[in-house]
Amino acid sequence: MKAYVVGGAVRDELLGLAVKDRDWVVVGATPGEMLAQGYVQVGRDFPVFLHPKSHEEYALARTERKTAPGYTGFVVHAAPEVTLEDDLLRRDLTVNAIARDAEGNCIDPHGGRADLAARVLRHVSPAFAEDPVRILRVARFAARFADFTVAPETMTLMHEMVAAGEVDALVPERVWQELARGLMEGKPSRMFAVLRDCGALARLLPEVDALWGVPQRADYHPEIDTGVHVMMVIDMAARLDAALPARFAALTHDLGKAKTPADILPRHHGHETKSVALVEAVCERLRVPIECRDVARLAARFHGDIHRVAELRPDTRLGVLERCDALRRPERFELILLACEADFRGRLGWEQRAYAAAAQWRATLAAVRAVDAGAIARELAAQGRDGAQRIAQAVAAARVEAIKAASR
Repeated sequence: MKAYVVGGAVRDELLGLAVKDRDWVVVGATPGEMLAQGYVQVGRDFPVFLHPKSHEEYALARTERKTAPGYTGFVVHAAPEVTLEDDLLRRDLTVNAIARDAEGNCIDPHGGRADLAARVLRHVSPAFAEDPVRILRVARFAARFADFTVAPETMTLMHEMVAAGEVDALVPERVWQELARGLMEGKPSRMFAVLRDCGALARLLPEVDALWGVPQRADYHPEIDTGVHVMMVIDMAARLDAALPARFAALTHDLGKAKTPADILPRHHGHETKSVALVEAVCERLRVPIECRDVARLAARFHGDIHRVAELRPDTRLGVLERCDALRRPERFELILLACEADFRGRLGWEQRAYAAAAQWRATLAAVRAVDAGAIARELAAQGRDGAQRIAQAVAAARVEAIKAASR
């Protein structure tokens, strides 16, 4: 029985990056032997165990055989006779197929260290084509390691997988999981570039894929192309260290521009409402978490109004805050503002501009929240005018006046 550190921990160590988690492969052991040493089994489809002290994952060396479409259609064989080289052969990329033994020696049968040096993401074997999740993983690694390129032969293989319908077999939850992880990387646009280059984006997120080639007004969007703009926006969201809901909102805020009639281009009147409908469709299809869905839907609907805060009447500003539920959910409104800042600064030559609208909205919200609705209700009650409609009207009027005062 011998244990080896494998995969991302070895890769990141060789790249000089911090290692967060370590995964291990165990060769020459049975599940019974692992349990006898105090390991706790957690894997159902194949034997994975938690170390009794470190709680790191130890998986028995295994091979896989494709039996059905999709990423779950595999038969797994884990036994003491399965070698380390057998196990490494089933992995996705050469840079993830390096192991290190207890003495610190690297076992690298597929040239992973050479590909690390060359900054190349390359598949280990033709078995890569058996698991469509690997397309998403390659795209995600491209977003994490922005100076790496995808090997031409790997891109060709991914094209063939898309043409064969493999990505159509992916379950929504797994697609969302990989997309969400990619959005949280340092250069998320690279994930979408890889998915678009191999044809997978049109299958998985046709609403986003449709944005390339859609023109915008050059005075507001010097980059002109909507797809290019959205990629700049998600990279700006990453630069702003935005949380996932804001990054997803940045990705989806302009989906409606792909539905703009050709005769009014490059203007996009009413694209916000169209964007909301498309955001809801994407979220339903991919089973996007509620917080991400809500922030994306509200950012899609109101990003234009939020940008134009200085032009809005006080009562219109109040309406935006109320429809965003900003008084009760100020932390969510902050996510919307962050997505809007990414949208504003995600334009060619606008990257360093200050986003004054955010401060104006924060001041507006603070003024509205400072209005004591309870005191207004008590005063009206003392006057015998305490009907619900009267109270609501009086509170709204006081809030509008507060917004006026804050804007002077």
